[in-house]
Amino acid sequence: MSELDDDQVEGVEGVLQEAASLAEDGRWDEARDLLLEHLPDYPEDPDLLCWLGIASGELGATGEAYDFFRRALAGEPEDPFILASIGTGLAAFDDPEAERVLRLATMLGPDLPVARVSYGAYLAREGLLDDAIRELEHARGVAPESPAVRSELAIAYLLARRTEEGIDEAESALAAASDDAWLRGVFALALLEVGRTEEAAEELHRAAGERAEDVELQLLSALASSAEGWEDEAWNALARAEAAAEEMDALLIQEVEEVLGAGAEEAAAFLRAELAPSVLRERLLQRA
Repeated sequence: MSELDDDQVEGVEGVLQEAASLAEDGRWDEARDLLLEHLPDYPEDPDLLCWLGIASGELGATGEAYDFFRRALAGEPEDPFILASIGTGLAAFDDPEAERVLRLATMLGPDLPVARVSYGAYLAREGLLDDAIRELEHARGVAPESPAVRSELAIAYLLARRTEEGIDEAESALAAASDDAWLRGVFALALLEVGRTEEAAEELHRAAGERAEDVELQLLSALASSAEGWEDEAWNALARAEAAAEEMDALLIQEVEEVLGAGAEEAAAFLRAELAPSVLRERLLQRA
């Protein structure tokens, strides 16, 4: 990679600051356009390429994001935030370089929470749970108020079958990020696993109301509501599932509808024995 002179460094830093400001406001399309506009000026800059990867991923252009992350890595960055972002991007595509990059990020930024949490999350989903929990507990010690750290530690605990600890961490994360409906659904399923069924139904109902497009969450809420005797809520959730469904969801929706028609006991049994365990496992391994 060619070195930038002082004026170029100042220039790219200004572009990145402006892009980060746009991203903070959720204006990812504008951030991406800005970065692409300046890419010809800094075609090998790893920071700019990494931010293009992040922006492309946020906009659903996953293949393009991967290409930008690979190009950023080729620039041999040393910033631990950039390395953590690249490693997370590569991990989404099962790139074997992800582990090395994430480990390097923790070595260069041992007390940088994003480096520790990114590496810990990767290790958890690879099944290396003791190592993952060690990384994530370190991150919690550095940033105890961070909902991102708490949520990833909750996932690692749940994967390790340390369910009560997972519930506590998820609750702490939701106290700081109450709009994380995806995590709320996981929290509810963990509550269900330990027998706190009414609380689970309440949390599923809230999460389902915030994620109308999430068919599985609607069906879980329908079953949990039926199990608690909340029939109106159950059928409303089923209706939302039908409205958001794709063809591949039809059989599961039909099955849940039949279970709802059979009554509360059948709904509770199907929820706890069939649907909830598989959905919880899937969501712990694939953060949405």
